[in-house]
Amino acid sequence: MVLADAGTAPVWSWDLLADFQAMWSYPFMVNAFRAGAVVALVSALVGWFVVLRRQTFAAHTVSTVAFPGAAGSVLLGVSAVYGYFALCVAAALVIAALRGSGDHEESALTGTVQAFLLAFGFLFVALYKGLLEGPQTILFGTFLGITSTQVTVLAGVGIGVLAVLALIGRPLLFASIDPQVAAGRGVPVRVLSVLFLVLLGAATAEASQITGTLLVFALMVIPAATAQTITARPGLSLALAVLLAFAATWLGLTAAYYSPYPLGFFVTSFAFAGYVIARGVHALHTLRGRTATPLPAKEVAA
Repeated sequence: MVLADAGTAPVWSWDLLADFQAMWSYPFMVNAFRAGAVVALVSALVGWFVVLRRQTFAAHTVSTVAFPGAAGSVLLGVSAVYGYFALCVAAALVIAALRGSGDHEESALTGTVQAFLLAFGFLFVALYKGLLEGPQTILFGTFLGITSTQVTVLAGVGIGVLAVLALIGRPLLFASIDPQVAAGRGVPVRVLSVLFLVLLGAATAEASQITGTLLVFALMVIPAATAQTITARPGLSLALAVLLAFAATWLGLTAAYYSPYPLGFFVTSFAFAGYVIARGVHALHTLRGRTATPLPAKEVAA
C-alpha cells in the first residue's frame, strides 16, 4: 500500500475492519493516533477555559509564534518539538507580562510582538535549504514522522498540564466567570491568569504538531466553542469538548491517510462542521422557543 505523501493515496475499500487494520499496521500511524489522543484531550480542556475567558486572541498569538519557533529549530537541525514548546511558553509569559496594561494597549503590544516573530519565521523558512516539506509540515501538520519518543514527550507534557489544570480548575472557573468577585474573596486572580497562559502555551505547542501552527484553533477553540453552544453546564460541556476534539482528530487522521491532502485541513473541517451543526440546532431551538411563547393577556383579549 502506497502512502498519500509518497504521491498516491491508499484506496478506501469500505471494508472498515480491513481498512483500519491496514492503516494501523504502520507504527507511525499508531503513534499518530496516540499523539492525537493526547493532543485532543489537552487542547479541549485548556481550550474550554480559553473560550470561557475570551482569550482567543492570546491563543491565536501563541499559535502564531509556534511557527518561528519550529522553523528556527528546523533551520538549526534539531527537532521542531523544542522550538514549539520554547517559543509558545515564552510567548505566553510575554502576554502575561503585558496583561497589566489596558485592553487596547495590551492588544496592540501583543499584536506587535506577534508580527515581529512571524516575520522571523518567514526569514527562517527562506534560509532553510532542505526539502520544502519541512516548513509545510510546520504550517499545516502531518501524521508522518511521529515517533514513539515524541508520543512520550507529548504524554509527559500533557500529564503535567492536566495535573496543574486539575489543581487550579475550580478557582480558575470562578475567576473566569467573575474575576472581580473572585479577587474580592481572596482568589489569586493574577497568579491564576499567568499559570493558565503557561498551560495555554504548552497545549498550543502540542496541538501545533498535529494541526500545524496555522490551524491550532481547530482543536484549541472550535470543540470548546461547540460544546459551550450546546450546554452551559461546565462538567457536561467539558466532557463534550473532549469528545468533539477526539472525533475531529481521529476522523482527520483517517481522512488524511486515505488522501493526498494535509492533516490540518481535515481536522479543521470536521471540527468546523460540528460547530456549524451546533449553531444551527441552537438557532432552531431559539426560533421555536420564540414561536411557542404565549402572547400577553392584553394582546389575546384584543
